[in-house]
Amino acid sequence: MILRPRQKAFVECCVKALHEHGNTLGVAPTGAGKTIMLSGVVGELLKNGVDKACVLAHRDELTEQNNEKFLRVNPDVSTSVYDASTKSWDGDVTFAMVQTLSRQAS
Repeated sequence: MILRPRQKAFVECCVKALHEHGNTLGVAPTGAGKTIMLSGVVGELLKNGVDKACVLAHRDELTEQNNEKFLRVNPDVSTSVYDASTKSWDGDVTFAMVQTLSRQAS
């Protein structure tokens, strides 16, 4: 998937801010493609020295959506899921549920 020019600019600004400050907050309006842009940011970080990443969501549906869209942008990157039903950290990027990670192991 090829990002739109404004999405590419957003990704570049976020990656630059992360390198300069160690953190950033990307804000975009409804319909801008935030999940696609997040996928672009994580993909760029993986290309430039980051070994692994974890993308957190608060709902199962968002975990699935994030994983699917990430693979559209980064088809050659391995992914895994850590949620109530699947617990794997094997991928270069793991899509996880906040609630699952915050629970104590039983």
